[in-house]
Amino acid sequence: MATGSENSSTRATGARTLGKVRPHPTQNEALVFEKSAPGKRAYKMPPLDVPAVDAKALLGEAHRESRAGLPELSEIEIIRHFTRLSTWNYAIDLGMYPLGSCTMKYNPRVNEFVSRIEGLAEAHPYRPDALAQGILEVIDLLQRCLLEITGMDAITLQPAAGAHGEFTGILLARAWHESRGNPRKKILIPDSAHGTNPATAAICGYTVENLKSNAEGGIDLEALARQVDEETAALMLTNPSTIGVFENQIHKIADILHAKGSLLYMDGANMNALVGKVRPGDFGVDVMHLNLHKTFSTPHGGGGPGSGPVACRAFLEPFLPTPVLVKRSATKGLGTEGPGTKGLGTEGPGTEGPGTEGLGTEGRGTAELRWDYNRPQSVGRVRAFYGNTGMFIRALAYILANGPDGLRQTTEDAVLNANYIRKKLEDLYELPYKTPSMHEVVFSDKRQAAKGVKTGDIAKRLIDYGFHPYTVSFPLIVHGALMIEPTESESLEELNLFIDAMRSIAREVEESPELVKTAPHSTRVSRLDEVAAARKPVLRWRTGATA
Repeated sequence: MATGSENSSTRATGARTLGKVRPHPTQNEALVFEKSAPGKRAYKMPPLDVPAVDAKALLGEAHRESRAGLPELSEIEIIRHFTRLSTWNYAIDLGMYPLGSCTMKYNPRVNEFVSRIEGLAEAHPYRPDALAQGILEVIDLLQRCLLEITGMDAITLQPAAGAHGEFTGILLARAWHESRGNPRKKILIPDSAHGTNPATAAICGYTVENLKSNAEGGIDLEALARQVDEETAALMLTNPSTIGVFENQIHKIADILHAKGSLLYMDGANMNALVGKVRPGDFGVDVMHLNLHKTFSTPHGGGGPGSGPVACRAFLEPFLPTPVLVKRSATKGLGTEGPGTKGLGTEGPGTEGPGTEGLGTEGRGTAELRWDYNRPQSVGRVRAFYGNTGMFIRALAYILANGPDGLRQTTEDAVLNANYIRKKLEDLYELPYKTPSMHEVVFSDKRQAAKGVKTGDIAKRLIDYGFHPYTVSFPLIVHGALMIEPTESESLEELNLFIDAMRSIAREVEESPELVKTAPHSTRVSRLDEVAAARKPVLRWRTGATA
């Protein structure tokens, strides 16, 4: 728990309250423990209608001798407490989240409605396949949609988040290399990659080797050619990168890797800049993950639940986590192809192979869907059961509601919005890379730093204008980064409000830098000690505690 001093004088006068922010009628809220009083109850149990038991005799040493110390409140106190707290939170339903790379976009309510349909929401994972054909059809259709969108051959929906998808994808790469007699030793990771990439590579047993970006923020092909050798298992590439730049030489990158027997792994976290415009499978990607909670509008934040499907080329299909969803035709019997839509070749990266007649291209017809556990080369389960099925339903609803044209328009709008912000702010904020932006734009605080104001100060001041802060100090290759991603959700009016706020803050930096350096001023507490909160967190209540 971080603490900060209250701005009572500011609240009293209403000074420095800007934009959409207005003081809340209740500025302070005690903890439930502080509200507690002995004997208060929010419930009343009916009289016991079964014989009483001696809990101590029944539980033995597990019986608690003292009370648990839980707060005691009335129902109305509980309701008002949590309702008031909820109004203090910022949410996508209130305004824009300009968080770069996190893609905090609006989740259409129809997705939530569909996910709550009784037959889908209550589908139990232990239900026999024959009685689960409805939910299996949803999973099958989502898989086929994602394969079409990515241009890949096979897919698993098991991974529970983007980082989990990375882990699964590198496990597939390692298993394939091992099947050829050499797991290899290292993975190349650009300096513009997501921070989870090196962690994933290390967890999978690889040495991480950094790859420097060129002056345009992309992969340096000459450096790549020098570093790739017979011990390189893969390159983990975020495309578009964390500075919002598309790797326009991606085919050459793939060729360099494949010539040495290495794989191209694509971190698909920024796929919302590509959907409907270009397919990773068409430019040489061997394996990639998707973030359903970013690109396909399933809920994001609060710990999830996320979903990070992994799509791959045909030669990696045998290694997919078990089980794999397959079809059993009433007329053709069980094929050998599995979840893909193309023939399963065995050659390796860059080749498709002839495949065999199987199930990937058959229509639904009378085919029965089932889970196939007979996967001798599988990397094994990476998650209990089959993945976050509630997220599958939401993502499929989003895809079907938009259709191909709508998904393409969504991508175009996201890129347009980012470039609109770039154009409107580039005269006031430093643009370290002049390469065209995709879904996000990254500025630096270089001009403001000359006045002693850093990116974190600007982000704090943005709160006073009623916006959630952008991503601060990331990516690391941009010193003092301001990473801004508007997404396709935002209207021109909301974008202009954000732009006006950022321009106003830039003027404040020039005229009154201390105002920005001490922000926020319209919140219930002043600037928090974030270092202390991270290093010395207070995670439990103690009677008489002051923190």
